[in-house]
Amino acid sequence: MQAEFENNAAFQSVLATLEVERKKIASTKTKGYIFIGSGIAFGILGAVLGIPMPSILIGLGGVIYGGILLYRITEQSRAYAGAFKRDVIGSALKSLDQSLTIEPYSGIVDDEFVSSQLFTTNPDRYHTEDLVSGQAGKTRFYFAEVHAEYKTEEQTKDGRRVNWHEIFKGIIFVADFNKNFNGVTVVRPKGITAAFGVWFSKNIFSFGDKDAILLENPEFNKTFVTYGNDQVEARYILTPAMMDRIFSLNRKSASAISLSFINSRMYIAFPLQRNYFEAPVFKTLLNPALLNEDISVIRFMYDIVNELDLNTRIWGKN
Repeated sequence: MQAEFENNAAFQSVLATLEVERKKIASTKTKGYIFIGSGIAFGILGAVLGIPMPSILIGLGGVIYGGILLYRITEQSRAYAGAFKRDVIGSALKSLDQSLTIEPYSGIVDDEFVSSQLFTTNPDRYHTEDLVSGQAGKTRFYFAEVHAEYKTEEQTKDGRRVNWHEIFKGIIFVADFNKNFNGVTVVRPKGITAAFGVWFSKNIFSFGDKDAILLENPEFNKTFVTYGNDQVEARYILTPAMMDRIFSLNRKSASAISLSFINSRMYIAFPLQRNYFEAPVFKTLLNPALLNEDISVIRFMYDIVNELDLNTRIWGKN
């Protein structure tokens, strides 16, 4: 795919145009940071030399001017980032499958995140972006970046302090499942009690209204813990072949995955720390390896449909 981009004149033209914009933004941001840094340093130096007032005033001027430069470039930076996702990432998606589209300012809404039942804690702060959707064969799917957090408050000697804790950061993948079902089945990796907190340690054999289910695959049971409100349906979904495929997908993922099967959809949570599909500012767009990581994650998500054999329709699912 990289060679295809290198030989695509239209794509290279888009990159060249955006590269001009990137250089302007990088130059302005560099100047802004230099003025701010110099202003702070000048103020500190003046205080050390015993002339605090003049140096602080001059330093403050540098900080203000640097801040103005960064503020003025905000809209331009936003437009550049949007154009990168729309034109560059969008082209990468189309080269993989014409059905793939990206909506930079859309994502998986918090209500769906909660209703997926992948996590036990509801978010107090939630951000989602870069909704990618498409269809592979008969299977419609979409995925987006999500960052969900919850807060706790504690009383300190200086008053109440709010602390933020991460529920999830990464990509949520959603696909139409190839079987009809009415219940809820949840599959989570073992050994992540921190994600469940105290609740999990006190309820190790239950998951809300769902019971722990011991499946027929010993290796799967060693890696995952499965819950469901219908044992028969859970086994109907998690066939031996499906468990093998999930096990294989988990090995290929950078971090342990979580899954849920609800409303005839499959949800998969892929924890990731890197923010994908972002336009570089201080690195050139003309680097042939620029899109390697982004394309890799796109292909990985796209291949899930085949990896889990979701196009095989049985028991009346069309």
